[in-house]
Amino acid sequence: MPAEPPDHAAPPHLLISGVGPGAPIAALIPFDDDLPGRIEALNRFWHALRGKRMPHDTRITRQQRGRLRLMLQACDGRNCGASYRAIGEAIFGIERVAADPWKTSPLRDRVIGLVEGGTGLIVGGYLRLFRYRHRA
Repeated sequence: MPAEPPDHAAPPHLLISGVGPGAPIAALIPFDDDLPGRIEALNRFWHALRGKRMPHDTRITRQQRGRLRLMLQACDGRNCGASYRAIGEAIFGIERVAADPWKTSPLRDRVIGLVEGGTGLIVGGYLRLFRYRHRA
């Protein structure tokens, strides 16, 4: 008996037999709270398919993208057995880490936060990245 898909499984899709790779495709988009983000993602996908320059993704800022990269780097290091200090040296530089006592350094707290944030992304928090930012 086939296993049940997890709750966070990819949305269902339909493969039509006899349709070649060059045939036009369609997208079915639910009209829900995520509609603006879905439309933006579809527009970016369309540009990518056409080989055109993709519009800027407004779901996350440049600063958020930079932090995401650091979180994943820190988490990768930790998963490979690196100490928090070694991760800090790789991300911030040996000199900057050595400038303060490590046990009380704000960089230590930042590295721990990056690892925790990266772990949160890995266990499913990445799904929040696909949501369109709602302005208050």
